[in-house]
Amino acid sequence: MIQNLHRALLALVLLSTALTVYLYNYPALHRCAFPLQGDTHSAAPFRLLALGDPQLEGDSSLPNPEDALFPSIVNLWQDVVTSCSVAQRLQVTRQSLTDLFASDLPRVLQSYRKRLDLFGNDYYLAHIYRTLHRSLDPTHVTVLGDLLGSQWISDAEFERRGWRYWQRVFQDGLRVDDEMTADIQVTSLGQDNTWKRRIINVAGNHDVGYAGDMNGGRLQRFEKVFGRANWETRFVLNQNGTVEGTNDAPELRIVVLNSLNLDTPAVDHDLQRETYEFINNIIAASRPVEDETTGTILLTHLPLHKEVGVCVDSPFFDFYNEDNGGGVKEQNHLSYNAGKGLLEGIYGMSGNPQAPHGGLGRNGIILTGHDHEGCDVYHHLPTDLNAESRRWSAERWESSMTRFNNTIPGIREITVRSMMGDFGGNAGLLSAWFDDQSQRWRFEYSTCSLGVQHIWWTVHILDLVTIGLVSLAAICQV
Repeated sequence: MIQNLHRALLALVLLSTALTVYLYNYPALHRCAFPLQGDTHSAAPFRLLALGDPQLEGDSSLPNPEDALFPSIVNLWQDVVTSCSVAQRLQVTRQSLTDLFASDLPRVLQSYRKRLDLFGNDYYLAHIYRTLHRSLDPTHVTVLGDLLGSQWISDAEFERRGWRYWQRVFQDGLRVDDEMTADIQVTSLGQDNTWKRRIINVAGNHDVGYAGDMNGGRLQRFEKVFGRANWETRFVLNQNGTVEGTNDAPELRIVVLNSLNLDTPAVDHDLQRETYEFINNIIAASRPVEDETTGTILLTHLPLHKEVGVCVDSPFFDFYNEDNGGGVKEQNHLSYNAGKGLLEGIYGMSGNPQAPHGGLGRNGIILTGHDHEGCDVYHHLPTDLNAESRRWSAERWESSMTRFNNTIPGIREITVRSMMGDFGGNAGLLSAWFDDQSQRWRFEYSTCSLGVQHIWWTVHILDLVTIGLVSLAAICQV
């Protein structure tokens, strides 16, 4: 009997060890890796770990802490004392106890289960970030919006979730300083290793709201905790490690854009004007569209417009009634015109063969969030002298043949699948490097998924049970 118990315990130890090794080394076991650059098969100089929509929940999903823990028995003694008869006292007591066991206790247990779920979810998300960061060595990290679960929470709750974001999920991460994002910074790519720890946070609708409910207060508290919503930085390839004489050096631009108020109606016209002024400044500060040594990575939350059936989310808009401002209440994509403005403005893709660079525009890639299922598409524009014939269209990247036609303007947009457990704990891996042969930046993308959150829970619970049984067995032997 004792020998069988020892064998069972040994099997449990081996199983627990194997699952723990898997959990903490899943990127290697899943063969996750940043795409290697070109023919050299070496690590790309720019490796972006892209995470989508963590959506940290909080007290809005928990019972009100000001309510009584067991309301059914709060006034029990007073009701018993004031009862007129023994039968009435028994009835009051019976009813209170029934409510206690049928309502109050299940509600309290559900509350503690939810608190434990939130605690575990924080560390599940943290495990994804820490394990990928340690295993794959990204040079940069971004979270593509919906950092939190609701734009309607109080300022105090926003601060609490912000604390959890920085102290649990991204414990060793750094907020990008306002001094770095106030103006366009130009640095040599790879010179500042602190970028490995900086988290490039993108504003999502659950962080600041859509155009119909985004206001200065919501945007201000987001920027205080997570960093500016609109900013740009640039990295140049320069052999001497300085930015001197980099006017002709290959340049990689990172543009972080709050796209939540691009569409109308917007409740705050000043904030909307600031966003469009930011876009205009990006365009004005760009190198000439003919300069193919520049690559632009746009990081924003809302995906660009796509036709029905291209991705899981179809085009959808909802609006507040006029009594509540009439602004945008919800949307799945940017409107066609808003997306067209980004493609033809920031990327200069006009499709007009008589325009500079033949209307082909600038090289780059777009990363978005919002659609939790994720999507990978190629936007393209027919080349035609007739402007009315030039209309943007999108098709799935893996089945697109248009992307091989370099005579028409087009760009890849990757909507990164959510890192939430219900969507498999996904992460996007974007590599960028300058191809000396084509004299252009190249971008390649892959993904890495841990699996549902139950895997994380199961392994850690099994570890605790194993440690407890081993400890108990050791005590019994003594």
